[in-house]
Amino acid sequence: MTQSYEKTLDLLEKGELRAATKIDGVWQANTAVKQAILEAFRAGELVEKNGFVDKHNIFPQSFTPERGIRLVPGGSSVRRGAYVARGVIIMPPAYINIGAFVDEGTMVDSHALVGSCAQIGKGVHLSAAVQIGGVLEPIGMNPVVIEDHAFIGAGAVIVEGIVVGERAVIAPGVILSKGTPIYDCVQKKILPRGSAIPAGAVVVPGTRPMSDQQAWGKEIGLNLNCAIIIKYRDEKSDASLELESLLR
Repeated sequence: MTQSYEKTLDLLEKGELRAATKIDGVWQANTAVKQAILEAFRAGELVEKNGFVDKHNIFPQSFTPERGIRLVPGGSSVRRGAYVARGVIIMPPAYINIGAFVDEGTMVDSHALVGSCAQIGKGVHLSAAVQIGGVLEPIGMNPVVIEDHAFIGAGAVIVEGIVVGERAVIAPGVILSKGTPIYDCVQKKILPRGSAIPAGAVVVPGTRPMSDQQAWGKEIGLNLNCAIIIKYRDEKSDASLELESLLR
């Protein structure tokens, strides 16, 4: 007998259902999808396949040339219930977790993680060691979203439902979470905590002095992490980040 969650996982893998969608310009989690994924975990029983042990109903997908996806040899895995579109390249080792959505022409480079339910747009570049956080619980929490044609530099960490807007550039080593202050040096303002990264923004890692409430740290010269928008994409930026169609 087919379990109720199986249809949801099938639709997720086909890209016909998503763990989050953009409604009236705002990304919103699909709680029914998350409930089905959690149901799959509850119903799963541990089994062994080829030396690996996982729940019997969420083992990794298999790929054929007809899918038009390059899964390069070397230890990568795409879990059951994740969608990977045609033209995606997955370099080893990389991992795409259950409920994630990776759209056409995206590069998932070595040691990159696409966490559960994360939404990755078209033509995105996830550089080596990028960590895109996943979220299944709390069930209403939005996943991380990387919109079309964004470029995420090596070792960047993006978690806690942060949205990175279209064509934004996240420099290597940037850490973005709901607690990360974002200073827009172009618009001369501080974005509210947890704000989306604006479309076309170029974001670099930075530091900021401790506040008066952290007097001892301030006194001895400690600084805290922040992110800084230093510019917005222009023709020079586009030229330096152009993706090679030959790779696809």
